Amino acid sequence: MIYLDLFIGFLKVGLFSFGGAYGAIPLIRDVVLHYGWMDEEALVNMIAISESTPGPIMVNLATYVGCSKAGVPGGILATLAVVSPAFLFIILLVTLFNRLAGQKKKWMKAAFNGIKPCIIGIILAMGVSMIGKNCMTPVLNEKDILPTVLTIVLATVYFGFRKIYKKKMSPIVLILIAAFTGIVVYGI
Repeated sequence: MIYLDLFIGFLKVGLFSFGGAYGAIPLIRDVVLHYGWMDEEALVNMIAISESTPGPIMVNLATYVGCSKAGVPGGILATLAVVSPAFLFIILLVTLFNRLAGQKKKWMKAAFNGIKPCIIGIILAMGVSMIGKNCMTPVLNEKDILPTVLTIVLATVYFGFRKIYKKKMSPIVLILIAAFTGIVVYGI
């Protein structure tokens, strides 16, 4: 039964996650919490780890959840379920675009223009939700203000770098700064 749940759950993620990894996070959250594979805190930690390791977040999370719930076969199954829809969709799109090459199809451009704001909204909503749960909740509960302070410090470093050097900071550098800061603040 766990294999079927993993396959169906991550197939849903693969089928309905548009806009890349950040757009998929709300759907991953819904699936993982629905099946009880992780709690909210563990999921947020895994998103952070998946973001800082090579590979797409969806694949990393699917592999981790699958392996942790059903061993290596579960990891393979969850990974295949999450990547198969995109793989098949890309093959279909390439075939379709090759057939329509040279033809101007306004409906295709209109569809893509309609999807863009939706993806931006999904990513923004998830970002606001994660900030609220991980930064504002501790402040409101007065338990631990450190996540909020660290978020502000990292945002200041990122935007300060952009202001001073007139270019974007590499995400790798920001991840390394965040990891080092976490080690210093929270200890080993």
